[in-house]
Amino acid sequence: MKSRSIRRSRRAAMAVAVGSVVALTATACGDNGSGSAGDKGNEGSGKGTITFWDNNGGVRTDIWKQIIGDFEKKYPDIKVDYVGIPAASAQSKYDTAIQGGGLPDVGGVGTAMLAEVAAQNALEPLDSRLSKSTLNGKLSQNLIDVSKAAGGDNTLYQVPTSANNGTLWYRTDLFKKAGLAAPTTWSKFYEAADKLTNKGKNEFGFTIRGGAGSIAPALDAVYGQTGITSFWNGDKTTVNDPRNVAALEKYIALYKKDTPSADINNDFTKMVAQWDSGTIGMLSHNLGSYQDHLKALGKDKFRGVPNPTTDDGTRVQVSNPVDGLSLFKSSKNKAAAWKFIEFAVSAAENSKFNQSAGQVPANTDAAKDAWIQQAEPTKLAAEALNGANTKIVQLPYYLPDWNTISKSDNEPNFQKLLLGKLSAKQFLDTLADQLNKAQADWKKNH
Repeated sequence: MKSRSIRRSRRAAMAVAVGSVVALTATACGDNGSGSAGDKGNEGSGKGTITFWDNNGGVRTDIWKQIIGDFEKKYPDIKVDYVGIPAASAQSKYDTAIQGGGLPDVGGVGTAMLAEVAAQNALEPLDSRLSKSTLNGKLSQNLIDVSKAAGGDNTLYQVPTSANNGTLWYRTDLFKKAGLAAPTTWSKFYEAADKLTNKGKNEFGFTIRGGAGSIAPALDAVYGQTGITSFWNGDKTTVNDPRNVAALEKYIALYKKDTPSADINNDFTKMVAQWDSGTIGMLSHNLGSYQDHLKALGKDKFRGVPNPTTDDGTRVQVSNPVDGLSLFKSSKNKAAAWKFIEFAVSAAENSKFNQSAGQVPANTDAAKDAWIQQAEPTKLAAEALNGANTKIVQLPYYLPDWNTISKSDNEPNFQKLLLGKLSAKQFLDTLADQLNKAQADWKKNH
């Protein structure tokens, strides 16, 4: 992997972008933008105006405006300027502002972009603030750990607000008819996949993700089966550990035996639509497709449980992206900005936000609220994410090449794997080689 050249081209693209859109950035922020990376900012008076960038503008605008309204009622001497940025352009918007000025005081920063923003010296470390905060001890430790790992140096640069979780959706009507137990363990999962398949009737036990986005769910299935709890052993990845190779062989053997052959091209929308409209027993996705299933099947025909455990009950899962709020180092009013973060992630507001988003609250008190207890898939996901016995394998979101490796480099290889053109060992050895090189390059620069 030519990761240094990739970073150089990224920086060059950033520089070009600055010239063309810096005026737009300044307009969007008004005079409240707090500056550029390298500007140390200051605590400020704790009053006045702060700027907040929503990294999922349009989708989350309404709920953020409610939270801002609540905040301004509690703190009438602080005004929050809201700027909604579409998720697809959030990374480039931050990169441009880091180079050219106009950063906000507070911004939504997901784990997928956290390391890159932090590496440009734009984010305030938050460990000390959190330790003295009313939020201390109130946030899921597993999500805090994901946030710290994603930053790249085990420093907290993001207060988590919400998370998704891998969910195994299954047809309760088909399971009942076949006399099958819920697929809560991998043994029960494989038994059900086989028993529910009748190719002559176009009935299949499982639908596998073979198209875009295939790598993370495959890794979740692999680590979930083996119980290996770390992505790294020193500076070498565990991804091609012989136990993981065997687990992947078992998983991909389902393709065309217990899954439709069309799965080779499944992205999440095709996979969800296929499961909702057909007679397929199980689907591995996340909480985001709950409303689709409810609309298509009705609440009595399906159920969503966290991805299976090993037979002895060990739960290991790969880290899902975590969304959260970051304080920008260049802010001229960090005291007011931190008050906003504390308020937004407090139990009542975090609950309100996640009920709207359909995700798991980071605030563990919010996770006990009535709406979660009534939405079983979210309740079980929250219990899994917050569980003391849950082990989370931290995917290396901090690597600049992670997205390239996990998407354009290896999604085509995963299709070759399903088609039998690559072995599980060849696939994982190739992936491991790329990851080890990316890790070595990252360590040279840190």
